Amino acid sequence: MRRLRGQERVITANRQTSWAFADAFVAEEEALRWARDRARETGLPSVSPGTGSALRLLAATAGAKAVAEIGTGTGVSGVYLLQGMRPDGVLTTVDPEPERQQFARAAFRAAGFAANRARFIPGRALDVLPRLADGGYDLVFCDGDRLESLDYLAESLRLLRPGGLVCFEGVFADGRTVDSAAQPGEVLRVRELLRTVRESEELLPSLLPVGDGLLCAVRRG
Repeated sequence: MRRLRGQERVITANRQTSWAFADAFVAEEEALRWARDRARETGLPSVSPGTGSALRLLAATAGAKAVAEIGTGTGVSGVYLLQGMRPDGVLTTVDPEPERQQFARAAFRAAGFAANRARFIPGRALDVLPRLADGGYDLVFCDGDRLESLDYLAESLRLLRPGGLVCFEGVFADGRTVDSAAQPGEVLRVRELLRTVRESEELLPSLLPVGDGLLCAVRRG
């Protein structure tokens, strides 16, 4: 990369500072901090506060009553989604590791959500998603295996009602998505996902520069 000089360096620094400020804009309460600590202890990534607040906003804007989540983790993203959903909404969250879901249960409870607000399904996402109802979801949040992202997209299009949202976490892949150097298969798959979503006539997309990149798209009616 060529060296930045003068005004270009200032602009770049300002953007980085602004993005960091935006990502930390929303203060997190104790339940979210607890879930985030559990994620760090177990070596799991978790959505940034900026990504979480964006998911919460999208769920609230959609008036989401039914949300499907691929990748429960320790419950950070789930708390944000539940905060944005309708009071009678149910989050269906899928993860191959049941012990992670126990952390999420505790986080949801600490955040004040009744047990019937979340449905935990242990298992591989591509085994579970085909069992969920066609057109039964207002939002699908994908934070699973990047190599399976195109399969998640196909399932999401089936699961979403017209006007529903699909969101993919981590599409910047720590900067590797736009790096011209040779990249592993998971990054190539993310690039393919981005092209597919952008070119789809079924979707109205946007790429949000929060956290490690949040790809969002509305399913057209």
